[in-house]
Amino acid sequence: MPKKVDHQERRTLIADALMRVAADQGLEAVSLRHVAAEAGVSAGMVQHYFRTKDEMMAFALSVVRERSQIRVTEAIAGLGVDPPPRLLLRTMIAALLPLDEGTRDDGRVALAFLAYLAVRPAAAPSLREGTRQFTGFIAGILPDGHGAAAAAGLLALMEGLGVYLLGGQYTAEQALDALDAHLDLLFG
Repeated sequence: MPKKVDHQERRTLIADALMRVAADQGLEAVSLRHVAAEAGVSAGMVQHYFRTKDEMMAFALSVVRERSQIRVTEAIAGLGVDPPPRLLLRTMIAALLPLDEGTRDDGRVALAFLAYLAVRPAAAPSLREGTRQFTGFIAGILPDGHGAAAAAGLLALMEGLGVYLLGGQYTAEQALDALDAHLDLLFG
């Protein structure tokens, strides 16, 4: 009887290997051969699950997004029922920022993907949709008078803080202070 293969598990194994290579060596080091070696599988197996590097990158990005969503969901669950909008936004954004060693690897990989997608925008249309949805959600909970532009600014602040955290220009405390100052401007 043939061995049953969990294809999603194999794809995730390969995506995790891709993320380790990207976090440790940078996105330029990501290749089918390097990812296969890191995953402990053959290059042919990687090609079986991902025909192109773009497919492999898009799947790995979806894994990072899923991990981020889990962190946000867990953080929000700790707030109880119907938290105030400012606290909800702060909690969500803090959960997405690379504030500790556990989230820095995901942050480095996400930043590498954003750089990759900057020169290959067709590689991740779902990222644009996710950004649109997140911006819309933020706009919906900001106080009256603040709309999509303020939500886009808050999202840009979050991304910039992430870059500064990863580059070592800001400590976690400095990043959270900057976030709090911006939220104070929005919420009064």
